[in-house]
Amino acid sequence: MTRWLVTGAGGMLGRDLLDVLAGEQVTALDRAALDITDAEAVRAAVAGHDVVVNCAAWTDVDGAESAEDAATAVNGTAVEHLARACATAGARLLQVSTDYVLPGDASQPYAESTATGPVNAYGRSKLAGERAVTRLLPEAGYIVRTAWLYGEHGRNFVATMLALAARQETVQVVDDQYGQPTWSYRLALRLAELGRSKAAPPGIYHGTASGQASWYELARAAFELAGLDPERVRPTDSSAFRRPALRPNYSVLSHERWSEAGLPPLPHWRDSLAEAFQRSAFSAV
Repeated sequence: MTRWLVTGAGGMLGRDLLDVLAGEQVTALDRAALDITDAEAVRAAVAGHDVVVNCAAWTDVDGAESAEDAATAVNGTAVEHLARACATAGARLLQVSTDYVLPGDASQPYAESTATGPVNAYGRSKLAGERAVTRLLPEAGYIVRTAWLYGEHGRNFVATMLALAARQETVQVVDDQYGQPTWSYRLALRLAELGRSKAAPPGIYHGTASGQASWYELARAAFELAGLDPERVRPTDSSAFRRPALRPNYSVLSHERWSEAGLPPLPHWRDSLAEAFQRSAFSAV
């Protein structure tokens, strides 16, 4: 039986992954149980496992602008510790990364082979982690980039929209940024499939839903599924929401490499969002 180690097990994606792996041999370590910036602690934790899934990360995109060294310690140097420990233990590493390693200025979906070019500190910190996996685990490292993640167990855009709907009549949402809303549970299922696969080649995969949407379109869809009037969502542009970190305008990723692993792309974002509501990942307002 495969011996799994899940780091960041207390987060949104980590908790979904533990649900997916229920009944298997899993060591679940949250932030309190494992400081992934501690190389010796990481080495000891990885020993004896076959597959390590790193769901731990610095996720404060705006905070990284003023604390890039701290963000890189978690998203870059700590991933290097994990990759080195996996190389020593003979384990495979599934590293969850982000669309933010890309420049975000394209007009068609980014292929897995596209040159990177992050526009903010968070993206640079995650790219450092990707490079560590590629360098140290060329035959056993899997980088799964995701984006616009939402789910039951953490703060996310869909939950925020429903909370706002309960407090105010209308909400303004940007309509000039495009991406792929991705359900964390669906991504967890894919990570488990990838970890179980004996044929999937190492390298970069894009773990995002199919299709594309603006934040405005996602908000309207969430309102509809919650039984709310989508006309309460009003479009605006990015200039209305100035934030410390620059956001990419176009975060749509292509999914060609899944065919090499014998797996289909993830379902369309609308289908996954509807399934998330059906599974009570979100309560109707």
